[in-house]
Amino acid sequence: MKLDTLYIFLLFAVGLGLSSCQSASGEKTGSEYMPDMAHSVAFEPNVFGFYSLNRWGTAEDLYKMSQPRNPVKGTIPRGYIGNVDYTGEHSRGIAYRPNGHVNYYYPNTEEGRTAAIAEITANPFPITKNGLDRGKELFNVQCAICHGEKADGAGYLVRDDGGKYPVQPANLTQEQFVNSSNGLYYHAIVYGRNLMGSYADKLSYEERWQVIHYIRSLQAANAKLVYNENENTFNTTDIPAAKMKASITQSEVTEEVMKADEVHIDVKANH
Repeated sequence: MKLDTLYIFLLFAVGLGLSSCQSASGEKTGSEYMPDMAHSVAFEPNVFGFYSLNRWGTAEDLYKMSQPRNPVKGTIPRGYIGNVDYTGEHSRGIAYRPNGHVNYYYPNTEEGRTAAIAEITANPFPITKNGLDRGKELFNVQCAICHGEKADGAGYLVRDDGGKYPVQPANLTQEQFVNSSNGLYYHAIVYGRNLMGSYADKLSYEERWQVIHYIRSLQAANAKLVYNENENTFNTTDIPAAKMKASITQSEVTEEVMKADEVHIDVKANH
């Protein structure tokens, strides 16, 4: 009798073990010994993975929760610079991590350089006094050794060596550089140009644009034009900080007026 009971127990245990490890086939999911190992209990945004044994609510509830939502008005995607153009319209700018690496998708070729010059026009940072001061400091340390403190191509390596420098550094105050887009400078900083090596490992993303701001201020001064945080008569692509603040303020005022008008209309409609 005891032996029969043992056999019955063993058969039950084997049957239970086999039934708990069924393989999935067709429309059957099979059986899992520890479903939490395969099915996340935590909610995963934008993923519809309903599993009845370890999810809260119904499949319909989870489906609604997993749908993408529109961002809150005025938000900026993580890793992007917010900017305001001359019309006061907000734009995303480009991917940005302060003092860190930023992907640059233009190759180190003449085709890539041409594309960068054509497509990279506006400086994503507004013109500020602090930015120009920092740009001057960085330019004098990293660039003036060859290009000169006035960006005229007469750095002290050229002057003090009696003109024996192998290649004359670019005179950035010449018309071809003054009229070029910001992409020309950014591409050269990232990859270098001729005998000039890359400065991508010496200048962070923001620092590169600060240097470009400062180069523009030198070009503007040479042309007797204004390029500072309050006014820019030099080009139409770089935004003075004061103008940006004014644009934001005007945009906020306009938005508030529109909200007030909507409330007024609703009140009239209700009456």
